[in-house]
Amino acid sequence: MAGTVVVFDFDRTIIDDDSDRWVVTEMGLAQIFNELRSTLPWTSLMDRMMKELHSQGISAKNIAECMKRTLLHPSIIAAIKSAHALGCDLRIISDANKFFIETILEHHGILGCFSQVYTNPTFLDVEGRLRIIPFHDSNMPPHSCHLCPSNMCKVGLVIDQIRGSLPEKKRRFIYLGDGSGDYCPTLKLERGDFVMPRKNYPLWNRICNNPELVNAEVHEWSSGEELESILLNLIKKVTVVEDTTSDSCSMNSSECFERVQFSGQDALSQTLPLPLQIVIQHQDIRLKVMVPSWGLGKKNAIAGIRIGTCIQVFERDTSHQPFVAELLVPPPKDQIKVLVIRKLCSPT
Repeated sequence: MAGTVVVFDFDRTIIDDDSDRWVVTEMGLAQIFNELRSTLPWTSLMDRMMKELHSQGISAKNIAECMKRTLLHPSIIAAIKSAHALGCDLRIISDANKFFIETILEHHGILGCFSQVYTNPTFLDVEGRLRIIPFHDSNMPPHSCHLCPSNMCKVGLVIDQIRGSLPEKKRRFIYLGDGSGDYCPTLKLERGDFVMPRKNYPLWNRICNNPELVNAEVHEWSSGEELESILLNLIKKVTVVEDTTSDSCSMNSSECFERVQFSGQDALSQTLPLPLQIVIQHQDIRLKVMVPSWGLGKKNAIAGIRIGTCIQVFERDTSHQPFVAELLVPPPKDQIKVLVIRKLCSPT
């Protein structure tokens, strides 16, 4: 699974709270926080809160003890450990800060699961005061993204950097988040990637408002149990694709697959070996599905594919535009009889 990068937001994704607001509330800073909220950028405001705590004699160690009381759902901890054990490259992109995030992750025994944490840096000054500075330094040229806060663009400084470091762009992304700041990286994901927005949170709302802008497959979640189940199923799904495309001859489609083409109105009646990689193409939309080890697929114009005594391709619109499908057949294993493949304009 070295080919899968799982990117987590932190606040309200890994933890159920906002780590900044948690320390503000737990340390009794709500009043001064609200008074200054409209006068400072968020990261500068949190740095100002750390100054207030220091003036009250509250040390970084005291702040760390506060952060350790933040709860993580057991299923999310299990999901992170399982994904790491499966060989996924786990990373965090967050507008929180390094001290809060690493303190919480270390306390719950999962800091070592992550290869990198991209967030606002922190340090202790000579007086022992915890300082928080913006990820995107004010001395640097401003990023041009209008979707992200001034201190961090999750695409321009992070996602692009990760993708650029990958060999031949072979890796798949699974992105988990909840907030508006996660919309920018979501738009950067490609077909074959996955996004897991938390249901009824800003990211989910924005995706629902303009689903056609998102190329990645969308899998919503609401609870820790759902996050664990969906994430591990997606990792397994990627594993099936990787295993099928990397056999003894590297599974190069031009070398290892027999291609059978047919139009949407044709019936295909012949014996084909398993597993099959089905590529459905409708206009400029392509959907790859593995048989077996796959469920109902949902991608752009394709509403679902079923296999049994027949394979049926459903389209959401009622147009009569023909589609072209392609069966890529690896070396024979078991056999399956494909009785008919047809286009239905009105799925039932």
